[in-house]
Amino acid sequence: MIREETVFGPIFSRRLGSSLGINLLPERGKICNFDCIYCECGWNRDGRDDTVLPSAAKVRGDLERMLLKLKQQGTPVDSITFSGDGEPTLNPEFPQIIDDTLRLRDLHYPQAKVSVLSNATRVHLPEVFAALRRVDNPIMKIDAPSNELIAKINIPAPGYDLSRVVEALRGFGGDFVLQTCMLRSPDFDSSSPEVVAGLLDIVRLLRPREWMVYTIDRPTPMQGLQKFTPQEMKTLVQPIIDEGLTKVQIKGAVEDC
Repeated sequence: MIREETVFGPIFSRRLGSSLGINLLPERGKICNFDCIYCECGWNRDGRDDTVLPSAAKVRGDLERMLLKLKQQGTPVDSITFSGDGEPTLNPEFPQIIDDTLRLRDLHYPQAKVSVLSNATRVHLPEVFAALRRVDNPIMKIDAPSNELIAKINIPAPGYDLSRVVEALRGFGGDFVLQTCMLRSPDFDSSSPEVVAGLLDIVRLLRPREWMVYTIDRPTPMQGLQKFTPQEMKTLVQPIIDEGLTKVQIKGAVEDC
């Protein structure tokens, strides 16, 4: 499902409430440094017709017009959420866009949170890290505890290294949300003991303020994927719940994971 607007919604999110979306990638294409086998936007190769990234000026104008319209209508906005058709931090003007969004939020919907859904691949870059630290909800993805399994699930661009991602996320000092999509395929199983143990160790190291654990629900580009039930996922992450290290949110379906 490719979104066709830079600012879209608001839509209801189980995680974020009334969520106004911002897509920092092409309106009719998909650009991402992951090619996740479960991505609701499809494979990267299927979204290459449009490669034009919205400028900071366009995002600022579109967002202000939408916020004014929603405010006049009395429409609630709980979160202004960067998601879209790929990885939002790939937009070279991401830091400026975050600053503009925070200013417009403060002006029009001061009670709303600003959230960013990211695959965490660029957190090691100082300007990206600084921008993510300024938002209310930096929601960072780690779906597996090894480069080998991430290669199967997320199919990252060359150069991905999980240890670099984990080290960069430590810079948040726990003030971020970790997101994990759990699923099965003919080649792997997120419930395998070694996978679960590795994920739990990452959570223990990073101690995020919240761990969002989800599974697939919408059509996926790869066939043969299977989802978990909420109870299955709860059983898998029960040690973290018992240890009380972080809030654990478990949902039966994933949104923009």
